[in-house]
Amino acid sequence: MTQAIALSLTVPPVLSKTDEIALTDLYVRGTPANTLRAYERDLIYLTAWKGIRLKQGLNWPETESTALSFLLDHARDLRDADLGDPARVTAETLIKAGLRKSLTCPAPSTLDRRIASWRAFHRMRNLNSPFEAPLIRQARTKARRAAARPHTPKSARPITREVLEALLEACGSSLRGVRDRAILAVGWASGGRRRSEIVGFRCEDVSLEDFEKQGLIWLNMVETKTTQQGRTPRLVLKGRAARLLVAWIDAGGIGDGPLFRAISKADRPLARGLSPDAIYQILKRRLQQAGLPENYATPHGLRSGFLTQAALDGAPIQAAMRLSLHRSALQAQRYYDDVEITENPATDLLE
Repeated sequence: MTQAIALSLTVPPVLSKTDEIALTDLYVRGTPANTLRAYERDLIYLTAWKGIRLKQGLNWPETESTALSFLLDHARDLRDADLGDPARVTAETLIKAGLRKSLTCPAPSTLDRRIASWRAFHRMRNLNSPFEAPLIRQARTKARRAAARPHTPKSARPITREVLEALLEACGSSLRGVRDRAILAVGWASGGRRRSEIVGFRCEDVSLEDFEKQGLIWLNMVETKTTQQGRTPRLVLKGRAARLLVAWIDAGGIGDGPLFRAISKADRPLARGLSPDAIYQILKRRLQQAGLPENYATPHGLRSGFLTQAALDGAPIQAAMRLSLHRSALQAQRYYDDVEITENPATDLLE
């Protein structure tokens, strides 16, 4: 994950080798893990695209003509392009290399993220980005509008309370089941946590001081996608979700290190934590055991399900956002808007 930082960072010549290493380490430690992974993927893609398209390596600073070519190549559907079109030939090569999925126009969010990474690489080198040029800024705006798509949910369906109950029931009584039940309950009840956030919890992030008397567990998160490091508010678990988490901690003998960890074939906890993909695999397995299709929902369904259930129960959106940690009320409102009008609690006010 440090390759993007290391390769993209150019330090002033007055710095010693020791200071150069220290500065690179500072960038790595000060950048969220998810952002580092995105930088890594984007650097690989950008390098491959330019090498194939222009037969050159990346320049610092990059030229405006290269930036414009990149924008234009990714702002149209290449299925309709001539077979010899350089943009199409490049895209087909990237597809064969596993770096691109299809010839269709990438989603505006994907293009925006890659450009944002490219701009970040320039900032790391203390250089101006060509994407700040007026012509390219205007072209980006037009490309975003031309490729605008209807909003599609990240999960096929939200995991509402009814679905969650079925998943919890399907977990069984083994240690693996106790763990999976805690993962699903914590991921849902703490505000709909992302996969990376769930596997990122460590024992020191969990405070049980109020559990015996009040049934409350406090969760500390270092950072999230929408909050800065050290500025993430504490989250609270109570009721059954709190009890299920304590059951896992007690059954697994979890005293330090990763909160949720791998389990051996002998049904014993291991020292290593889970990867974000493990949450997907756990959910897929429990969906099947609950009698639902494995593609019924993705892990994001925990997040969308929490907000959807909050809307169904008539919880104010501001209260739900205090747990979900959505930065934008408009984004959170989408889940409230997805609730069927006949199920909206406001329709029962007279009753």
